Amino acid sequence: MKILLTGATGYIGKRLLPVLLEHGHEVVCCVRDKKRFPTEGIYKSDRISLFEVDFTKELPSAKSIEDIDATYYLIHSMSSKIKDFEKLEEISANNFVKLMKQTAVKQIIYLGGITNEEKLSKHLASRKKVEEILSKSGIPLTSLKAGIIVGSGSASFEIIRDLVEKLPVMITPKWVNTKHQPIAIRNVLEYLVGVLLNEETYNQSFDIGGPDILTYKEMLLQFAEVRGLKRYIFTVPVMTPRLSSYWLYFVTSTSYKLAVNLVESMKVPVVAKDNRLEKMLGIKPIPYKEAVELAFQKIEQNNVISSWKDSLVSSYTDNSLLEHINVPTYGCYIDRRVKEIKGSVDKVLENIWSIGGERGWYYANWLWRLRGFLDKLVGGVGLRRGRTNQNNIYTGDALDFWRVLVADKENKRLLLYAEMKLPGEAWLEFKITNKDGKHFLQQTATFRPKGLLGRLYWYLILPFHFFVFEGMAENIIKHNRD
Repeated sequence: MKILLTGATGYIGKRLLPVLLEHGHEVVCCVRDKKRFPTEGIYKSDRISLFEVDFTKELPSAKSIEDIDATYYLIHSMSSKIKDFEKLEEISANNFVKLMKQTAVKQIIYLGGITNEEKLSKHLASRKKVEEILSKSGIPLTSLKAGIIVGSGSASFEIIRDLVEKLPVMITPKWVNTKHQPIAIRNVLEYLVGVLLNEETYNQSFDIGGPDILTYKEMLLQFAEVRGLKRYIFTVPVMTPRLSSYWLYFVTSTSYKLAVNLVESMKVPVVAKDNRLEKMLGIKPIPYKEAVELAFQKIEQNNVISSWKDSLVSSYTDNSLLEHINVPTYGCYIDRRVKEIKGSVDKVLENIWSIGGERGWYYANWLWRLRGFLDKLVGGVGLRRGRTNQNNIYTGDALDFWRVLVADKENKRLLLYAEMKLPGEAWLEFKITNKDGKHFLQQTATFRPKGLLGRLYWYLILPFHFFVFEGMAENIIKHNRD
């Protein structure tokens, strides 16, 4: 079958794609930017094709996807804006329906949120509105509604992990007593595949959840048990939603805009009302603690397939990679270091590909951490995003407070774009070049200032750059000599 997959570079989409390929399907991946799509491993499959579309803008021709059999709607705009994400979700859903009406698609499969309460958060109300728009399309809709998804790299999992692993004692808002029904990512994928062109599920909506109904406090404490940690949680009734958002933002790796929307949703109970689909598909729900254990198996094996941090929602602005892919030269300040590689070129390349995250930046890591802390103070992303995989980097990945624009291992080039808050724009590029039979590491930092403040910023930090960039280039070489 030919399947159209929206949100193909998102957390769920990256997990669902290999499962669909395993089942023998041909998959058309909808992407806003083809350059963000990975080109290694399973992504080289001849059963994958790309369809570039931004559902918030003018639609392209549907001619190349006219023959699709089914489609997954996995688009989520919750973190695009603090105030306007509902409007963006509605525009995206309506445009998606317009495009699907130009095809022969037999089924739309939608993954939304559980909406059984009368009073919903803006996020959950928006999810419900999207379901209504899709249901009126005239195309059979199967709607799956889930609560917290437990899996390595999911936003909820990583937030809980940050809280548990960093705070022995937590002073928490009262929303930690809200009841939720978490579900393992493995079960979510089973449901998504199980309903595919299953006519028994057409024009129906199903709540999906795990076997446990827990408060956030219980989830935090059970998470701690799995990790062998003793944690103490004290709840206070006076923490406002704004303070709660700041608390999440500073303690965890989440962005502030995501924290604001999450806090509002955390106050609403999210409990499934039926398990019809579980019985129809013969799915065995995975308990919460087991789901946490399975997630850590992936983490320990360095086999995390996708992370919410790699989505642009983890940025403090919603930049398209295409806007920054060409590094400017006019009106820029440039720091370039060229070092001869006297050892193994492959080891130097490996070192470049391992930069950031737990490995750090090879020189004065305390300064990088300080810069990340200062970035957090002014509403930036900070260093806590880390990296999804310790060995592999793909275009579009988040890398501490950078975004990967180019990860071309074959041509030995890594280009990063700064997502910290700056009075300008910054790029950091690593290339291995060959000249007269010798190999060189070329490390280039480019800064394009905005106004006088940007110029002052560059000269204020220039002394630090001399030591940091020189030391980083030197150590990348030294650490890899035979």
